[in-house]
Amino acid sequence: MTCPFIRRRGQFTHDTGLDRPISGTIRRGANALEDAENIKKLLNSVKDEAELTMCTDVDRNDKSRICLPGSVRVIGRRQIEQYSHLFHTVDHIVGELAPGYDALDAFMTHMWSVTVTGAPKLEAMRWIEAHEETPRGWYGGAIGWLNFNGNMNTGLTLRTIQLAGGMAEMRVGATVLHASDPEAEEEETLVKVAVLMQALEASGRDDEKKRAYRPRFGTGKRVLLVDHEGSFVHILANYFMQTGAEVLTARSEAARRMIAENPSYDLVVLSPGPGRPERFQMSETIALSVSHRLPLFGVCLGFQGLAEYFGGRLDVLPKPAHGEKSVVRILENDPLFDSLGDAMLVGRYHSLYVRDLPPSLRLLAETEDGIPMAFRHRELPIYAVQFHPESVLSLSGDGGLRMIDNLMKSLVYA
Repeated sequence: MTCPFIRRRGQFTHDTGLDRPISGTIRRGANALEDAENIKKLLNSVKDEAELTMCTDVDRNDKSRICLPGSVRVIGRRQIEQYSHLFHTVDHIVGELAPGYDALDAFMTHMWSVTVTGAPKLEAMRWIEAHEETPRGWYGGAIGWLNFNGNMNTGLTLRTIQLAGGMAEMRVGATVLHASDPEAEEEETLVKVAVLMQALEASGRDDEKKRAYRPRFGTGKRVLLVDHEGSFVHILANYFMQTGAEVLTARSEAARRMIAENPSYDLVVLSPGPGRPERFQMSETIALSVSHRLPLFGVCLGFQGLAEYFGGRLDVLPKPAHGEKSVVRILENDPLFDSLGDAMLVGRYHSLYVRDLPPSLRLLAETEDGIPMAFRHRELPIYAVQFHPESVLSLSGDGGLRMIDNLMKSLVYA
């Protein structure tokens, strides 16, 4: 029995043909952010571009044997196709069949597909015959249908399992050019075979994608989120809710009234927002929280407000960082960054920055060019970060959410 994973190859009607040569491969990332980075890496790969170019030029040559002069055109170039474990780059080529040729002629003129032989085809196939230790069998063949009206639709049998006598046979390959890295090509074959191995190993599993257990360190705790009219307040609240905490969100004036009337919060969060901290009388919010012995956590504008309150100075960045990702170097082994290593990738949205930290605040993290990114108070339960833990740019390794977990686990008033 053969269980095929078909790579769609050619569609041929009575007068036109469409082919989709596929070449250029990279693995999927752990999340959408890593996917985007891998796609950029694939599209920037000179080797992968050359690989697909060779396949496309050979395909255009094959079509030119049976198509009208001038009708063979590339209508799609290096487009991304997404699969469960990898991305491919794909070209789309069309041609108009010349009189006297039909879909079967179009199918035969492309055999064997250059994506599995190499080029020049005859020379490459002679080399394969002389050097490959076992016959390919079904690998690189085709499966599809031929309609009664003469139309045809076929696909290559590539990532396919043949089951016989209790054995599963899988074949995978990679295109080798002069610029190839042998280890990278070998790794590519393992990426390609991974989905087949997963299909075999998944038998009998109830739930293959069970979510990893996350302790809920915020359970039973109340968080007051002070809204400074930022664009990401509700995402930030969502992160704290994921720890199990009860989160109340209020604009700055209302939040101060709530603290004064009933200061029964386990944490006060100073949100991001536009302008400078004084726009929202943040120093009053901080003073009120400190007087009631409430732990504080500032994000972006909250970071700046806390630094300024304790004697720091703000300045304007030479170049604003809005919607930009940065590598943050973690300088101290602090509970806030527990298990996050010595660096993390984060998203930034700010034009102001803390130029000078006062002695009462200890620097915990900074960018590669020395911009302060995190601090804690030396005596009080107060933390702050300049970056946005809730940003999509802070999703790598769930760094932002894990940092919030750490905060809820460790931040208490002594």
